[in-house]
Amino acid sequence: MLAMVYLVRTGLNYLLVTKEIWPEAEDPAKFLELNHIIAVILGELYVIGFVMAIKLVIDWSIEKKRNEDLAKLQMSTELKFLRTQIQPHFFFNTLNNLYALTLQKSDNAPRLVIKLSDMMQYILYEVKSSKASLLEEINHINNFIDIERLRFKDKVESEMDITGDIEDIEVPPLLLLSFIENCFKHGMRGNEKLKIHMSFEVLNKEYLEVLISNNFNPNMARLEDKGIGNENAKRRLKLLFASNFVLDSKVEGDVYKLYLKIPI
Repeated sequence: MLAMVYLVRTGLNYLLVTKEIWPEAEDPAKFLELNHIIAVILGELYVIGFVMAIKLVIDWSIEKKRNEDLAKLQMSTELKFLRTQIQPHFFFNTLNNLYALTLQKSDNAPRLVIKLSDMMQYILYEVKSSKASLLEEINHINNFIDIERLRFKDKVESEMDITGDIEDIEVPPLLLLSFIENCFKHGMRGNEKLKIHMSFEVLNKEYLEVLISNNFNPNMARLEDKGIGNENAKRRLKLLFASNFVLDSKVEGDVYKLYLKIPI
């Protein structure tokens, strides 16, 4: 290979460029001198190495952009999928509840309409990026709980604790809402009341720690429900934070606990 490079380079240079190049011009026999061969080959190696380096950088840039585009596409797909995970029967039950309230001419009907409208607008139209304001997420979590409380009346109790400044913190959109939805989905089975506790704490201005717990009846758990929602959440978190996050859940007695820690 190197011999071919040497012959082609030197021959073309001599035939097409100029014959007044030392040592070719002085003595054609010097084409085969070791010093001349080494000098030409080293020069060509520098050129080849430089060109290969440029090509590798270009290929790396193209591959990096392709991976970024794939990640954005995957995030968009995951987000659309998560939107569909907000269970359709929640909306149907809410509409049925609204219908009953309107028949009763209840003062709660207008409030339910506003809360449901806000939630649908946020879920379907406002969430367009991979991050959303934590304050907005909490607001829509409260809307969700209020809507369910209108449905289940005094069977729902919820508490929320916030430690630290969360005004500028952003989180993956609809992620926390899906955890709260699971509280209703699983916590209402076999229990007279659903008790939800949420806490948000900023750790050293670097991480957000979220704890969500609800009462839980293990005897009413369905095998097919275990772990599916959390696995979907882990896929989204991996896409956003690689391995720099913690998502864990466990059952202690009759309480289901979920722990989330993400960078801010």
